[in-house]
Amino acid sequence: MKMKNELLPKSFYGMGSDVYAGFGPRLAAKILDFIVMLPVIGLLFYVNGISKAAYYDAVVPNLLFGILYEVVLVKIYGGTPGKLIMGIKIIQKNGDDVDWRAAFYRYSVEFFIAILAVYVMILTLNLIDDSTYISAGFMKRNQLIASINPIPNQVQTWISGLWYISGLIVLVSNARKRSTHDFIAGTVVVKSLFLPKIREFVNANSTTDTVES
Repeated sequence: MKMKNELLPKSFYGMGSDVYAGFGPRLAAKILDFIVMLPVIGLLFYVNGISKAAYYDAVVPNLLFGILYEVVLVKIYGGTPGKLIMGIKIIQKNGDDVDWRAAFYRYSVEFFIAILAVYVMILTLNLIDDSTYISAGFMKRNQLIASINPIPNQVQTWISGLWYISGLIVLVSNARKRSTHDFIAGTVVVKSLFLPKIREFVNANSTTDTVES
């Protein structure tokens, strides 16, 4: 029988450290993920600068890479490389490993934002002729893209910024340090050293109707 409350305790008796990974470790994990992805990011910048057609061709692989990194790796390993290096892991709030549904739900809003960014970029590129796009350097190209279609670009930037800011506010304002995407997916981010204790707790309470939250 599943625990009705489906929430793990905030701490375990005799273990003073908090079970859940807070802002610091999660920020460090994001930085590590950026470093891990630098070769792919560099390749995408190079391909995107070749021509508009090259950018269009790279859209689907780019989106699929995001799904691979943020959904497939989370489902299989319980986290991205950055999180695993930092010794933190994503699990479901009842202590189970992340399933496919939870992994995708956790990334769903960011995936929508990525789709929106691609849509806005395509709208903008359609207003630029290919020769101008190719001849512009990296900085000039970005300035041109930002200036030629400002309102959709600003809206997309605001939506993305609001999502990340709201996630940070939610993360620091609840005891289990769950961000917005954790509430959407029903997940928590825990320190890996607590996993044996968490499994022990889940097994011990698998036939209990309620668990103190």
